This record gives sequence, C-alpha cells and structure tokens, in this order.
Amino acid sequence: MNTQKNILALHSTVAKHSTLAMDIDMAKTLGFDALEIYSGKLEAYLQAGYSEPELKALLKDIPVTGMGYLRDIERQGAERDDLLKEAERLFQLARLVGAKGVQVLTGPINVQAVIDYQQHGTSPHYSGLLGWSEPEQYALTAHNLALLADLARQYDVLLYLEALSWTPLNTLEHQLQLIERSERDNVKIVIDYWHCFTSGVTPEDIARMNKDVIYGVHVCDSLPFSGGIPNEEILRDVPTGQGILNLREWTDAVKATGYEGWWSCELFCKKQQQQNSYEVAKDLKALLASLVGR
Repeated sequence: MNTQKNILALHSTVAKHSTLAMDIDMAKTLGFDALEIYSGKLEAYLQAGYSEPELKALLKDIPVTGMGYLRDIERQGAERDDLLKEAERLFQLARLVGAKGVQVLTGPINVQAVIDYQQHGTSPHYSGLLGWSEPEQYALTAHNLALLADLARQYDVLLYLEALSWTPLNTLEHQLQLIERSERDNVKIVIDYWHCFTSGVTPEDIARMNKDVIYGVHVCDSLPFSGGIPNEEILRDVPTGQGILNLREWTDAVKATGYEGWWSCELFCKKQQQQNSYEVAKDLKALLASLVGR
C-alpha cells in the first residue's frame, strides 16, 4: 500500500460507464495515487472471460485503497445468509486486487422503501429494520457488523462503514456506536460529506473525531436540502464544487483531526458522467489537491 500522506484516489463513479481498464488508464495518466473501485467493474471483467490472475496483473501497478460495496448490512434470516455470501465474494475480490478495505452500507439502500414506510407503514421493497426500535436496530446491525468483520479478517481486509443518510442509523454518533458495539478493531468509517450533511452532521462534529477511526474520505457536494428524506439521485446530481457545501470547511474539519489518509471524489452528476471522463477526473483531481493541500 502507498505509505505517502493524503493519497488522492480516483473513484469508479467518476467514469461510471467506463471499463476497469479505462479507470486504471485514467488514474495513471492523470497522476492519481490510487483507485477506489466499484466491485461491479471487477466482476464485469471476469464475466467477460478474463481470469483472476489476469485481473490481479491488470491492477498490479496501482494501489487500491478500497472497494465498494456491501449493501444492507442489517439483513436478517435468509437474507443474512445472502449477506454473508456476498461479503465473502467481495472479500475474496479485495484480497485478489490488493484492496485494503471493503465499504459496507447500512440499509435499506433503496430510498423508496423509506418513503413508502413513512407514508404507508410498509413497502414492497426490502425494508431492513424500518419500524424496529432503536435498541433492536443497534443490536442486530452491530451483531452483523461483528460477523462481517470476523469474516473480513480471514481475508486480511477491514470494513469501512458508510451510513446512508435516509436509513435509520444514519448519523456519525450512530456509526461510532455501531463500531463500538461490534467490538472489532477492523471496522472504521468513511467520511462522506453529502451523507453527513443530509443526516445533520456538521463539520464541527467531524473535527472532534478520533482520526484513527477514519479510513477514508468521500469529497462530494449537494443541491439545497430542506429536510425530510434525502434523495441521493436528485440531491447529488451536481458537479462537485458547484453545489451548496463549503468543501473547504468540511475538508479542514477532517484535517483538524490529524487524518492524513486517502481522499476520493464520488460523482453522481449525470451530465458529467456523460462527458469526457478524463477531463472530469482531471478537474476533480485538481480540486482534491487544492482542498487537501497536495
């Protein structure tokens, strides 16, 4: 793993519609230090007929900070069996390509389930622990997190938790509590500016964190949000740096903790994802460098 400070990683969403080979070329051409990869691009490469050794060779010259993502980590019953199968596959892939961490997400990942539940008390979509008491949500989610962490340890990877802001356990305090209750030292947090903002977390909250619990940072932006259930597809459809978030303030808050790990820009702007991805990535790298001080 790259031991330099303040690593700038290219996130797979910047060139959402490109192949893994293009992502790698983009990162190398533009001088990114590393990649944060979407596992779907790895699976697509393998499903096209390439072997695992070929995949490993393809990524041998560029560090992989992390890999996303394992969804709905609070799943119960037969769905928890699926969760553990999905997790093992992701951990196998992570070890293969040298990813040090795998991103795990609280659920339900589908915001429509939350909207339905608020309006009708039920949803045809997977609803996770909606309607359960907070103590139950904590206990069941932390138990699963511990199981996942133990499985991840067998593959020498850690978990980095991202609480989706429309899900029940969505704040910074919720995440820190989940990690504490899991009682595992290979579970950390990724700071995502958008999810923090839309769950009511402030830069001041971030600045008070212990830097050792932060694994990575997603620098991202938002359109105005007046409350209610945040819809990512709508609110994040903006070029990073052109929304309402003060990216300097959020970045300085992270740096105030003493954190010097990796930073990446997740991108949900549909127009930019249809543009020349090299140009978009070049601009995002310049933005990251200016914010982080590289």
